[in-house]
Amino acid sequence: MPAVSALLQVMPRSLFSKLRREMRPTVSLAAPVVIAEVGWVAMQIVDIAMVGRLGPEAIGAVGVGSALFLALSVFGMGLLLGLDTLVSQAFGAGNRAACDAWLRHGVFLALFLTAPLGLLALIAGSRLDVWGFDPGVLSLVRPYFSIVAWSLPLLLLYAAFRRYLQAVSVVRPIMVALVTANVVNAAANWILIFGNLGAPALGVDGAGWATCISRAYMVVVLAVAVSRRDVRLWTLVAGVRIAGLRRILGLGWPAATQAMLEYGAFAAVTMLAARLEPSTLAAHQIVINLAGLSYMVPLGIASAGAVRVGHAVGRRDAAGASAAGWTAIALGAGFMASAAAAFLIAPRAILGIFTTDGQVVGVGLTLIVVVALFQIFDGLQGVATGTLRGLGDTRTPMFLNLAGYWMLGLPVGYLLCFVVGWGVIGLWVGVSAGVVVVGSLLLAIWWVRERALPAALAGDPASPRLYDLRGRGTMISTHDRS
Repeated sequence: MPAVSALLQVMPRSLFSKLRREMRPTVSLAAPVVIAEVGWVAMQIVDIAMVGRLGPEAIGAVGVGSALFLALSVFGMGLLLGLDTLVSQAFGAGNRAACDAWLRHGVFLALFLTAPLGLLALIAGSRLDVWGFDPGVLSLVRPYFSIVAWSLPLLLLYAAFRRYLQAVSVVRPIMVALVTANVVNAAANWILIFGNLGAPALGVDGAGWATCISRAYMVVVLAVAVSRRDVRLWTLVAGVRIAGLRRILGLGWPAATQAMLEYGAFAAVTMLAARLEPSTLAAHQIVINLAGLSYMVPLGIASAGAVRVGHAVGRRDAAGASAAGWTAIALGAGFMASAAAAFLIAPRAILGIFTTDGQVVGVGLTLIVVVALFQIFDGLQGVATGTLRGLGDTRTPMFLNLAGYWMLGLPVGYLLCFVVGWGVIGLWVGVSAGVVVVGSLLLAIWWVRERALPAALAGDPASPRLYDLRGRGTMISTHDRS
């Protein structure tokens, strides 16, 4: 693939043999995680496809409600991303007790965050009218949002369990949970949206309750998987230390901010698109979910890359960390090149899965071309964020997302949409510009970071410094215990 060939040109030639050896373990770890990520987005796509029978307003309401709720919950789940670094580096150093202790801290933090984030969700739900939504969409999104908000503590617990399991290379339960949760979600949608098996026909509200049911199911599956590793979660309060929470948050808040900035940018585009006519919003919602679906593959690869890099850093293997990072980046860029080709070759067939509305399809055909053009850069920024997280650098992606999406992409998109008059196309062109800038810069920064690894892990005081477990620019420590 052209993207992979270009990447190989910037990789040190000495890494090639390492890359070949790294490919198999990276793919083995990434494949179940990718399936899990695809399963995550598939649930929302199924929701949209099933409520699509109720009309464009229903599609828009589910899309807008989900986008707004996830923009809030993504921050909470992002605060737990520090577990990727802490658990994977402890696992690489052979410290099982530290791995389990970090999980207990993560679960405690997930429960603690429920109240403040729930309050924010309550405030956001009460102020939906300020966005200027179409009245038909607004009447449906209000009750839907209030329903899905009940799944907040479930998502946070799911995130804590998942980060731990991934970091110790136990990924099959995550895949099983997401795949089977899609079956649960589809069945609950069929029953609650349309009133089958004697249930009341709740319409869009039924999709919200189905989402809550499927998320509760995922938490149960992962809790069972964690319990099989003899983790003593019942010692939660006794095992939690303020210093441990500060270390998770030290890594987690930049990662959470980065995730919120990235996801929030696309959520903001959805909020702005909701000001347009329902058919345009419906087309936007379909295409943004297609883009989200393709992005789940590099996102899953990014998680595997973070774990593999973290394991190598934990055992102080600089060459292994470099190989793990470059392998993940090549895999992510290669897949996104294939996704771009699929969007360009068969756009009408893809859109036809969701709707037969001529206006919706017409707008969607243009949007899907724009999406195809930034796919490779979207993959680069997603995977590079993961590999940097494996090193403990969660701040650089945060700052680049702030600049790329909120200082460049959204202002340009707003200008093109509402001032120049390009409509929803202008919104997507603006965000695409942000994706290209962020992806290019993160790739360059990973290249600089991995070149500094040999000296940094060898303890050379004159070497460029890496980010340690506390998220500051000091040398990495893999022997700290909580």
